[in-house]
Amino acid sequence: MEKPELLKRAFPFLEKELLNELAGFSSMIELLPGQSILGEGDYIKSFPLVISGCLRVTKLSADGNELLLYYLNQGEICAMSLTCCMGIQKSSIKMIAEDPSLILNVPVDRPEKWMSEYRTWKEFMMYSYRKRFEELLDTIDAIAFMQLDERLIRFFEDRYRSTGKSYFIGTHQDIASQLNSSREVISRLLGNLEKKNLVVTERNSIDYSGLIKKSFTV
Repeated sequence: MEKPELLKRAFPFLEKELLNELAGFSSMIELLPGQSILGEGDYIKSFPLVISGCLRVTKLSADGNELLLYYLNQGEICAMSLTCCMGIQKSSIKMIAEDPSLILNVPVDRPEKWMSEYRTWKEFMMYSYRKRFEELLDTIDAIAFMQLDERLIRFFEDRYRSTGKSYFIGTHQDIASQLNSSREVISRLLGNLEKKNLVVTERNSIDYSGLIKKSFTV
């Protein structure tokens, strides 16, 4: 499928003229699961819009763990990277592909110009800022007020909402890093969930379909 058609499908709410500019000024990047498009401390020369797939946005903690902030799905933009690139700052976050993803890279000199020229772009930016802010507040609330077993369940639920998947490919340490915990604690909590038939743990994978069925069945 050609770039204009891909953009129209992912961002149907944007004006035709803006879609044409997006197609003309941007470049496409394909990412495999686990590949990073932006590292913490990198200067942002362009910012990503998700055409398809899913990106995981994280921030490094003081001890080197990756604290999960939120996911980016089709038709979404990372407001935090947009803020950094408009202020010519270094990135304070890292973006990693959760699934095979197609990303549109837009030069940093375009967003501010489009804010004054296109009403739909301005509305899109304001909506993205608000959504990301609310997600960050949820993350702060979870860290401050939720027990780790509750945060682990929330981790699986959020992942299901964002990717539609009820399994996790990775190790217990991978989850521990994203929740800023230890592998031993996560393994113990997963063992408790397995005793309740909510997850099935195997080597480098976790099936949490039982948890999803319980959480999302009315």
